[in-house]
Amino acid sequence: MTAGTVPAEALGTDDHTLAATLAAAAGRHLVAIRDQGGAEGDRQSNELLLERLARARPRDAVLSEESADDLVRLQRERVWIIDPLDGTREYGEPPREDWAVHVALAVRGVATIGAVALPASGLVLHTGEPPVVPPRVPGPVRLVVSRTRPPACVDHLLGRLDGTLLPMGSAGAKAMAVVRGEADVYAHSGGQYEWDSAAPVAVAAAAGLHTSRLDGSPLRYNEANPYLPDLLICRPELAEEVLAALRDQ
Repeated sequence: MTAGTVPAEALGTDDHTLAATLAAAAGRHLVAIRDQGGAEGDRQSNELLLERLARARPRDAVLSEESADDLVRLQRERVWIIDPLDGTREYGEPPREDWAVHVALAVRGVATIGAVALPASGLVLHTGEPPVVPPRVPGPVRLVVSRTRPPACVDHLLGRLDGTLLPMGSAGAKAMAVVRGEADVYAHSGGQYEWDSAAPVAVAAAAGLHTSRLDGSPLRYNEANPYLPDLLICRPELAEEVLAALRDQ
């Protein structure tokens, strides 16, 4: 299948299935070209997603980490927000699995539809079939954290929640660790952009998890400045305790 080809079934399908189909296709392509390195992976995955979105949803706008920002998106209610390769560093260190592909659709500023592919694990989690979050494992609260740049808020939460750390790579992999029941809390304060969180937030919210800014306010997308510096995804039964701890920083 060439980069500009959209499967016939995707052209007439719903947005949830389209997001999952495109994330899966980009993931398969990234696995196939992994020996070419992260820069080439970013470029080719971006081209694949842009070309297929243009064919499948020509009236929608797109915001991508790997493309110049076309501010026509601010005039559109429907904007696809994509990260063609989330975790370029991890992608470039095979056989690491903690990298992802993000495909989300924000409608009037809310990330309602999304898919996160974890290609090295052969998984696509998406809003069309929201994942079922497993019951919480007894024991310390598990906080998933960047393996290279732990944010300041995590040190605070670690003490307040009597938690334990789970280092991991990309933002998508960390968010999906909470969705999959491998972690309990993903809190980030080190600076992100909309493409880092839109698809993970859509999937996590569809699965019934708490999603917000660190102060508890809603996450808004398709803003003029796509910088969205902080994020909280956690099990709903822990949300009040986590937000209270963050307020006491």
